[in-house]
Amino acid sequence: MEEFDYGLPPAAIAQDPAEPRDRARLLVDGGEGRDPSHLRVRDLPDLLGPGDVVVVNETRVLAARLRLLRSTGGAVEVLLVRPDGRGGWETLVRPSRKVAPGEVLTGADHRGLTVVAGERLSGGMRSVTLSLDGSPITDPEGATALDGVGEMPLPPYITAGTAPPQRYQTVYATVPGSVAAPTAGLHLTEALLGRIQQRGARVQRVELVVGIDTFRPVTVSDTADHVMHTERYRVPEVTMEACAGARRVVAVGTTTVRALESAAATGRLEGDTDLFITRGHRWAVVDALMTNFHLPRSTLLVMIDAFIGPRWRELYSLALDHGYRFLSYGDAMFLTRHPGSHRRGEDRR
Repeated sequence: MEEFDYGLPPAAIAQDPAEPRDRARLLVDGGEGRDPSHLRVRDLPDLLGPGDVVVVNETRVLAARLRLLRSTGGAVEVLLVRPDGRGGWETLVRPSRKVAPGEVLTGADHRGLTVVAGERLSGGMRSVTLSLDGSPITDPEGATALDGVGEMPLPPYITAGTAPPQRYQTVYATVPGSVAAPTAGLHLTEALLGRIQQRGARVQRVELVVGIDTFRPVTVSDTADHVMHTERYRVPEVTMEACAGARRVVAVGTTTVRALESAAATGRLEGDTDLFITRGHRWAVVDALMTNFHLPRSTLLVMIDAFIGPRWRELYSLALDHGYRFLSYGDAMFLTRHPGSHRRGEDRR
């Protein structure tokens, strides 16, 4: 993992997104022997054309951070992670050690919010059940009722942001369930998507429920020892068919990559995936990628290395030198898969 480390100055971490969305900068990789280009996301349609299929992740972020109180008046924070399949949720509770199983917590600002702490789980997780105004909340669809009650689960490195909560959603967010945004998609607007289609490219959708582990640094020293987290994905049949016939498949974000490559690797259009894309991955679907700049030592950076090779280090250094903004609210890159990896046609046709 030392190969995926780099110096990230705190000043380079974006605290607020670009306004308007498509004003964010876009560093376009020119490939081996060619200089990168400095554009804006609004220039993305100029990089696309007939036969291209642009795929986005339509997951919607839940207002999953809950501010609660104990009966003693002590403050507790609960972050919903995923349903446990038994009517409750797997969560992160802070401070967990002070909250006993069976303890009832109530909303700090909305007294109709009730959370009952459950058993302690592996990985520092806790099970809970919750209800709002007497109605149980057991699944992501029901959790949309927490809008205006819970808070957006912004990453911990955004400490001074002033953007409204809806800015942490993509304009096409439809299917609730994620606890982190597919951040590359935050740059797109309805007008920009329209211009992409006017260029002759098609826009298709997938769903991958983004979990908290996506952005966490890898703690082991060797990628082979990393236990990859599991996330739910769904690739509509129409999307997979469009990708199969595409001149080029352009994924918006690493979560979209994971959904498409998981479907190709398993032969299943939906399910749970623990795919960890590392060097040597047999690329089956994705040809080009728009993505933000990622944390050092993260699985996302390992994926970028598998996609374009070690050239990512030069691009990151160039971006820092030119004042690009990094991480979730930062700027973006447009990357074309390096020629040394397997072509889609070799794997699927």
